[in-house]
Amino acid sequence: MWDTLIIRPLINLLLLFYSFLGHETMVAVALITLLLRLAITPLMLNQQKMARRQQELKPKMDELQRKYKDDREKLAQEQMKLYQESGINPLGGCLPLLLQLPLMFGAYQAIIRSLASTPLQLLELSKDIYPWAASFNTLIPLKSQFLWLDLALPDSLFILPILVVLTSWYSQKLITPPATDPQAEAMNKQMLLMMPLMMGFFSATYASGLAVYFLISNLVSILQYFLFRRHYHVSPSKAENGSLAAPKKDLAAREKKAA
Repeated sequence: MWDTLIIRPLINLLLLFYSFLGHETMVAVALITLLLRLAITPLMLNQQKMARRQQELKPKMDELQRKYKDDREKLAQEQMKLYQESGINPLGGCLPLLLQLPLMFGAYQAIIRSLASTPLQLLELSKDIYPWAASFNTLIPLKSQFLWLDLALPDSLFILPILVVLTSWYSQKLITPPATDPQAEAMNKQMLLMMPLMMGFFSATYASGLAVYFLISNLVSILQYFLFRRHYHVSPSKAENGSLAAPKKDLAAREKKAA
């Protein structure tokens, strides 16, 4: 199922791009990466919209935390009620990640399989080609050399892994919204360190085609941030006034009713 839904379609799409783009594997990989990134852009922007609205609620969340600091159960109930009234799903930001991970691993498998370098791998690759695209068999083995890189092997100079770490850190820093509490802030700091290092490790360990995928994806993410910056920022007035939250008197009335 994994092969049928993600890997095989990406392999055939990569071979299609390769056939029309001068038999340049690097260009085909870059285009696959760009298309995948654009496909999840609406979800990513919606995630940032939810994060921004949560930032706008921060003054009210702080107020609830002060009021119910000794009653965690009541605090959780009031926070959930505030989310519901504002139309925010606290778990909504998980969907882009859940979608992005299968696509990332599927793209990696597609790149590795397409860059088959042994007779057995070439035989397996021929089985992944759709019957209606039998002419793709004449394209393999693909050209894997690009500048100093063999896209089927790790970067021996570690240039790509370093670039992946740097762009991952910068991209993550740009899109991570300010934390609404100390626990979230600590988690953000941990993710800002661990995610780039993990991606750098994968880039240094596996085929450099994966590092190319990471690098281009990060660059597109950075570009999207500057193109759609309004989806990522909260205006000072909203941050101070909590525009999406109810006014203080409404909160007091709701608390009185709940009591």
